[in-house]
Amino acid sequence: MKPRSWAKAAVPNAASKVEALNLNPLLIRTEAPPIPEAKAWAAAYDGSRGPLIDLSQAVPGYPPHPDMLARLGAAAATREAASYGDILGDAALRARYAAHVSALYRARIAPDQVAITAGCNLGFVVAMMALAKAGDAVMLPCPWYFNHKMALDMLGIETVPIPCRAENGLVPHVADAERALGDRVRAVVLVTPNNPTGAVYPPATIAAFHAFCAEPRITLVIDETYRDFLPSNAPPHGLFADKSRCANLIQLYSFSKSYCIPGHRVGALVADPEAVGEIAKILDTLQICAPRAAQLVLPWAIPALADWRAGNRAEIARRADAFRAAMAALEGWEIASIGAYFAYVRHPYDGRSGAEICEWMARERGVLCLPGTYFGPGQEAFIRVAFANVDAAGIAELPARLSIGQARRAGTGKT
Repeated sequence: MKPRSWAKAAVPNAASKVEALNLNPLLIRTEAPPIPEAKAWAAAYDGSRGPLIDLSQAVPGYPPHPDMLARLGAAAATREAASYGDILGDAALRARYAAHVSALYRARIAPDQVAITAGCNLGFVVAMMALAKAGDAVMLPCPWYFNHKMALDMLGIETVPIPCRAENGLVPHVADAERALGDRVRAVVLVTPNNPTGAVYPPATIAAFHAFCAEPRITLVIDETYRDFLPSNAPPHGLFADKSRCANLIQLYSFSKSYCIPGHRVGALVADPEAVGEIAKILDTLQICAPRAAQLVLPWAIPALADWRAGNRAEIARRADAFRAAMAALEGWEIASIGAYFAYVRHPYDGRSGAEICEWMARERGVLCLPGTYFGPGQEAFIRVAFANVDAAGIAELPARLSIGQARRAGTGKT
């Protein structure tokens, strides 16, 4: 994968200056965040095709509920919100979230199994710090969420890829994990619904990976940030049903997407109570406490906004249908996987990388997506589309902007 050097290229001789700072070499070798590079492509778009269609970053394409905005404003104005909170999160939120998860998974989750984190990305870092040290290894499905890979690289933890193949709907298979397993592996990470692919892992697949982790005493870390956009209210898996088997399980969640509050940075981690007690040491060091205003409002929002969240889930499903229709109208484009917020799409331009195609799409057609090369090796033929960002009318514009005929006239794609 070609290194992204946008951060260093902005300043002459930046690479040599970084080396002179004597920074941690693990940090220097970590890939730069990719979103700014993609945003720079969009900045060069002249608007000739209409407004930019931004399908890049997973940002809720509609505002928070007005009552939540009002309550957030009121909470932020209180002395309580300006004060330190409990290391593991406000007691009211931990209790409410534990009850919510218990009902969703038809299991019994106690508040002492819950930790509130400053966003799900931090939850992932905390989980990795709790499970592995520099020189250990963690297995990630590939393509992977780039921030997961960046976190492991910075911590000096080796990433062992589990290949996810298009012919399997980009769902990982335990057999591939078994072949890749080494003595240094400390955890297996699953993300479902997946970022970047949108693939929804069947309960049987999740159960098989949990069983795989039990034998060598490896921990399964399952990131379910997008679970509220699943089409069914059925439990996404049954891992919590047997509490005796949860010692090697950590679940991650984000309130950002479902409640449209990514700027408030609130996530949740569910694990064995003893593990949560140890994780408190990390949280006290990294965050002291998660942001308070949203913590004060979420115990109300979890039950009160259930119908609103269900309506949003239906809206996202309509956008997924609109995206399927748009791709069906385009010659050569193929959806490899779609679900929740994302679609992973094979582009029709043989011999060209997704990065080249995405740059052309942004600059010349006003459509911003992310190339598969941001998500791991061997992804040159793919692009990631965050279709949830745009309403159905905006998605319907894609065929006119991305047809191969237009691309040929522009000098891009097949000849």
